[in-house]
Amino acid sequence: MVKVAAKRVTATIEGDFVVFLIGMRINKPWKLHKWFPVFRAMPKMIRELEQHPGSGFLGHIMGLGVIVQYWRSFEQLEAYARDANQLHWPAWVAFNQSVVEKT
Repeated sequence: MVKVAAKRVTATIEGDFVVFLIGMRINKPWKLHKWFPVFRAMPKMIRELEQHPGSGFLGHIMGLGVIVQYWRSFEQLEAYARDANQLHWPAWVAFNQSVVEKT
């Protein structure tokens, strides 16, 4: 079993890196069809990123309603976000289409 460090720790990284904060607020919890697909999609994307170390994804911290992601560069973050062969792009397109259809 992994031993938990019961103290504050830091890391050192050479060069620049990106801290990306992403979250969602649930205004109407009873409307599961609006927020649950988004809530369910993020862990799948995180697993996908963890399986590809060359993607530039360095790691994440997941809290209630917010995820902090660490990336090697903005270019690598954007490349993942816009890659139609990865999970993010189709989910992003579907989400935006559903928002437009309801307005």
